[in-house]
Parts: sequence; C-alpha cells; structure tokens
Amino acid sequence: MTQQGAVLQGYNNELVKCIEDLCMQKEELNKQIQQAEEEKNKLQHEIQILSEQLECVCENLAQKVASRNELDKILAETEAAYMKILDSSRTLLNVLKKEVGSLKHTPELKTN
Repeated sequence: MTQQGAVLQGYNNELVKCIEDLCMQKEELNKQIQQAEEEKNKLQHEIQILSEQLECVCENLAQKVASRNELDKILAETEAAYMKILDSSRTLLNVLKKEVGSLKHTPELKTN
C-alpha cells in the first residue's frame, strides 16, 4: 500500500506540475494578448489620426484644384480678350495708316 501511495503521490506531483505549467503558459499568453491589444489600439489610433490628416489634405487639394481651374478660366478669358484688343489695335492702325495715306494725297496737305 505504501508503494501505491508513493506512485499516487508521484502522479499527483506530475499533475500539479502540469497544471502549474499550463497556468504559466496561460499567464504568458495573457501578457502576449494584452501587448497585442495595446499594439492594436495604438495602430487604430494612428490610423484615425492619419485618416483625419488625409481628409484635411484631400479637402485642401480639392480647394486648390478648384482655384486653379478658376484661374485657368480667368486666364483663358483674359487671353481671348487681349487677342481681341490686339486685333482691334491692328485694325485701327491699318485704318489710321490708310487715312493718313489718303490725306497726304489731298492738295491741302501738300501745300502745308
């Protein structure tokens, strides 16, 4: 009976050791889980900050593109108006040259 008690005691000791090993594994796993959750929360926070920054950059970009498009429109209209002014100036100059040329052929200007 003593021998059976010793065997039983050996089994009990091994069982207790296995349970302790499992508890230590569980504690280690809990630490890893906690670290992973902290890292996940940190990354989610960084993602939120980056998402907000991206939204601001996108809004700013959209405003700048709209401003550029408006400037392109104004520039095109201004260039078109300037070309009309140049064309009108050329026409005016040609008419003026023609008038001055015809005035030189009048007798009154030849005597002066």
